[in-house]
Amino acid sequence: MAVGMSSPASAGAPGAAQGIRVTAKAGTHLVIGSKNFTEAVILGEIGAGLARQQGLQVEHRRQLGGTRILWRALENGQVDAYAEYTGTLAEELLQIPGADIATLRTALARRGLAMTDSIGFDNTYALGMREQRARALGIATVSDLRAHPGLRLGLSNEFMQRADGWPGLRDTYGLPQKPDGLDHDLAYRALASGAIDITDLYGTDAEIPYYGLRVLDDDRHYFPPYAAVYLYRADLAQRAPAWVAALRGMAGRIDAATMQRLNARVKLDHEKEADVAAGWLGVDAPTASGRAARIWQRTREHLALVGISLGLALLVALPLGVFAARRKRLGQVVLSLTGVLQTLPSLAVFVFMIPLFGIGAKPAIAALFLYSLLPIVRNTHAGLAGIPRELRETAAAIGLPPRTRLWRIELPLALRTILAGIKIAAVINVGTATLGALIGAGGYGQPILAGIRLDDIGLILEGAVPAAVLALLVQGVFEVVERVMTPRGLRIAARA
Repeated sequence: MAVGMSSPASAGAPGAAQGIRVTAKAGTHLVIGSKNFTEAVILGEIGAGLARQQGLQVEHRRQLGGTRILWRALENGQVDAYAEYTGTLAEELLQIPGADIATLRTALARRGLAMTDSIGFDNTYALGMREQRARALGIATVSDLRAHPGLRLGLSNEFMQRADGWPGLRDTYGLPQKPDGLDHDLAYRALASGAIDITDLYGTDAEIPYYGLRVLDDDRHYFPPYAAVYLYRADLAQRAPAWVAALRGMAGRIDAATMQRLNARVKLDHEKEADVAAGWLGVDAPTASGRAARIWQRTREHLALVGISLGLALLVALPLGVFAARRKRLGQVVLSLTGVLQTLPSLAVFVFMIPLFGIGAKPAIAALFLYSLLPIVRNTHAGLAGIPRELRETAAAIGLPPRTRLWRIELPLALRTILAGIKIAAVINVGTATLGALIGAGGYGQPILAGIRLDDIGLILEGAVPAAVLALLVQGVFEVVERVMTPRGLRIAARA
């Protein structure tokens, strides 16, 4: 169903891609991205493998959240290529419903982008349910769902909002159900356990045969063709012509059955995406680092996210807290504004930062910076405002200037409260920083996301346990700092 593109050839066998040999520019650094689902990661690894075959340096920035995140990264030049689907391109990204291939290429060219012909398979959206349940209710098509308003739908969060997703499907078929949003991989488990009756599928998902699901017929032909292609920046043809030729050479090499088998090797047999991709290409997989090395790398990334964001927050929040304590009316405005920032959903704040900073560590640091402000500002304000008036008046009466009173009297007295606010901000940041993996910031969230996607408890623990340990360490460090920095007289008074 590649519609207007190269027709799918028979499945590529291991070593098939080795026939692609084009002169490469050695030393060129390239970046390929992938969305947060298994097939996208496998295709990303295959694309990266093609570049390495041509002697090119390539970085695979894997599982970068949803479609829009990858699209922005491609437009901004933060990734050079990624695997996409023509239906998503037409309906969701370019918003040209029903566009043919020529129209899509023209629209992409205006944005400095290009795409390959179809890789060889169509990965359409669909709705599915357990075969036994579908047979019992006599459901074979999407239209049949209208007669069963009580069915529980659990749909992936992105599908719930997409232009080619639930809103249009609901209106086209007149469906009465009100679905809940779920992670795509978790939805399969909910379907298997009977917690939901129906979920959205990708046509090449390995879970369809594994769980014995019935794919409901799209009898009104709502979903467009979703031919798999590689999108890439047009200037890549000059910077890395060998890689572009290799990506184009993928046309028709992987059919739907082969893609489903590759997905199954990762999702069901628990092989690594890099190994599966290398096996299909007929090359050696990149050397994988050990668990200890991976944890150390994620620790450094996580510490950088937390440390830099907290340091920037201190530079801003401490003066704001002092200002709020000394200017009561304006101080309430400051406290209210920082309070509003704290109420914003954390994932939304991370995504909001992408247009400003792109993907990677910068938007994550910016989001964590905003989340650090309230605890520090509020505790600085509370610590200074809680100093007895008699002490303030005494310090003024002996002629101390305001700046001296602040540094020698007020801040030392408020120090314990201020440090408590900094400690709260640091501990919150350690947990919240795991969301940075969704936008390519790395850290402990990377193995957690991969573990959820692959149903691998070991991977989840590889990120969750170090994050918990780091939070406890941060709390302990600040308690020691508080004890050391608090004046001895105040420590004695606190114990009395």
